Amino acid sequence: MATPPDVLPPTSPSPPPVRDEPSARTAAPDTGAPDTAGLPIVPRRRPGRLVAAAVALLLFGMVLNSLVRNRAFQWEVVGQYLTTTSITTGLLLTLWLTALVMVLGFALGALLALARLSDNPVLTSLSWGFVWVFRATPLLVQLLFWFNIGALYPHLGVGVPFGPEFLTVKTVNLLGPVLTAVIGLTLHEAAFAAEVVRSGILSVDQGQLEAAASLGLGRRRVLRRIVLPQAMRSIVPTAGNMLIGTLKGTSIVSVLAVQDLLYSAQLVYNQTYQVIPLLMVATLWYIGVTSVLSVGQYYLERHYARGATRDGLPPTPLQRAVATWRRLNAKAGAAS
Repeated sequence: MATPPDVLPPTSPSPPPVRDEPSARTAAPDTGAPDTAGLPIVPRRRPGRLVAAAVALLLFGMVLNSLVRNRAFQWEVVGQYLTTTSITTGLLLTLWLTALVMVLGFALGALLALARLSDNPVLTSLSWGFVWVFRATPLLVQLLFWFNIGALYPHLGVGVPFGPEFLTVKTVNLLGPVLTAVIGLTLHEAAFAAEVVRSGILSVDQGQLEAAASLGLGRRRVLRRIVLPQAMRSIVPTAGNMLIGTLKGTSIVSVLAVQDLLYSAQLVYNQTYQVIPLLMVATLWYIGVTSVLSVGQYYLERHYARGATRDGLPPTPLQRAVATWRRLNAKAGAAS
């Protein structure tokens, strides 16, 4: 007789697994390390910076002390001649010469840059040759050459090319010292301005020009609305340095007896024999005008830098000073 199979006793269903609590799962193991979450953040100490700053302030104090206490500077004489008629007349001529040379030099330099970038091999070669010659020749040599141009061309005429002349003028009567200085400085400035403008135009992304061409924009509109605003970001800093360099470089026209600021100071100290005070007068005027031009360059760079950064423009020195003053007033009010 077959035996019945073994019958297992009924079993109760097993309980579901217990889930770990989030706090128990994410809790960090106790390693015995102190909790540093609430400690203040202390900046790293840099004693080298403090030592360098102290040495720099010490040297600055020594230089300032020598300037103030050295009687050879004759500061009372400097104050006496700082605003005299002869000095201010020379200053006005220096400013006029600087402005005229910069305008004419950059106008001619822009034409040379466009000729250098053109597809015409003749214009490209002539522009390159002009820049090569006038950048390779010292400014003083150029001024002396133009001052003595009458030895090469005693007469200048207007007429048919390679034909008869209708009007003839003596070069000596036409080119005086001031006009000679304007011509020499302008041609020298144009050679450097051409490279500045050319590098600024080449700094614009070529993809933007292709996008503008695909939209059917004209070349003049692309140059005015797309190329120049972006190129000015590269042109303005270098042009500002060139402007300051031209302002100081106009002092070289004193060799042509052009009565600029330096030549006016020389005329005075040749009569009074007070060389150092009059040189300090010219130096202070150059520093003052250069400082004003530097401020103008700073704000012009800010104007063309709009939209170049995502965080916006940084605050100006005046805005920083106002913010610092308000912060100090707030701290003083809180302390009281």
